[in-house]
Formats: sequence, C-alpha cells, structure tokens
Amino acid sequence: MRTETELRRLMRTRVEPGERGEAVVNAVVARLKEYGYLDDAAFAETYARLRQENEKLGQRSVRQKLAQKGVAAQVVNEAVEARYQGTDEEALARKHLEQKRIRKPENEKETARVMRRLVAAGFSTGVIYKILRQWDVPDEALSALDNLDDGPAEE
Repeated sequence: MRTETELRRLMRTRVEPGERGEAVVNAVVARLKEYGYLDDAAFAETYARLRQENEKLGQRSVRQKLAQKGVAAQVVNEAVEARYQGTDEEALARKHLEQKRIRKPENEKETARVMRRLVAAGFSTGVIYKILRQWDVPDEALSALDNLDDGPAEE
C-alpha cells in the first residue's frame, strides 16, 4: 500500500511534465479513490497497527513515519490515538527491548545506547527513565543521559 502523496510522487516521474501530466495523475488518483484502492486513513490505521503489534514501536515514531509518508496530520492523529489508546507504553517498550534482545546496561556507554534505541523507537523519555531506574542503573549514568538530545539517533 502507498499513501496518496507517495503515489503522486511516483507517478510524476513517469508522466510527461506540465499540465497534461498533472491531469493524468489527478485522474488516476481520483479513480483509485473512487474504487477504494487509495485511502490514507485506512493506510494510517494499518500502518499504526502493524508497527505497534509487530515492531513494538512507540507513538512518536509512528507519527513521524506517517508524516514522512505524506499522510495529513489530522489523519495521523486520529489513527495513532485510536491505535495507542489504552496501551501501556512501558510494557510496549519492554516488549521492544525483549524483541531486539537488548539487555540491562552494564556501564554508561551501554545505558546511553539503550536510551538512544528507545528514543529512536518512539518512546517518551519518562518511560525510558522509568525502565532504566527499575534496572537499577546508577543515578550518575542517568544524569549523564540528560545531555542526549530527544531526536532519533541510531537504529
């Protein structure tokens, strides 16, 4: 499946430039929508469900990836809110760690690596710190993590 934005981008590379090519793209997109083959809301719901169930990703990561795919912000919010409503983010983060075979960190370097992996997976820093505290990570290692930025770093 693709989003409308992705499909338009791909088709523009295959049609003649200008108004005529744009008219062809618009006609194809309209026909696909009419037949029900192109639906960004359904795509967003399916994408969010698969990322939560299979990859154990957090809300923020799913929101960012859907936005990168060109899904409208309102559609993204509705799909993610519906999918993650009532989800225990800490339990999901623990499942993500288990799935990726990430163990309890032994030193500050490993603690930073775990933190970056969980941030990249879309989990909030509050949940990450809670998990690290339950692993009895020393406070010195946690205070060193405060210098890390909140953006995804490594996968």
